[in-house]
Amino acid sequence: VKKIAVFVDVQNIYYTTREVFKRQFYYQKLWQLIGEKGEIVTAIAYATDRGDDKQIKFQSALKKIGFVVKLKPYIQRSDGSAKGDWDVGITIDVL
Repeated sequence: VKKIAVFVDVQNIYYTTREVFKRQFYYQKLWQLIGEKGEIVTAIAYATDRGDDKQIKFQSALKKIGFVVKLKPYIQRSDGSAKGDWDVGITIDVL
């Protein structure tokens, strides 16, 4: 059986599917499709921590699916955009 690791940048997926595809992303479906290819041995979702109830509920749903949720503080840039800045953290975990 093939062993699979899944690393998900939650903010990038959210904004790409919303802005580019005008759709919602279904993590349960992702889990199902990947699980059909082999055994998921590691699954990490990287997100920002804004502390609001909607995000806490979403993060709980990810955990229920099987993801380990890693959080970084929410950073608001001077131009109004937001950044979780997970690039290095994800790279380290993948290696």
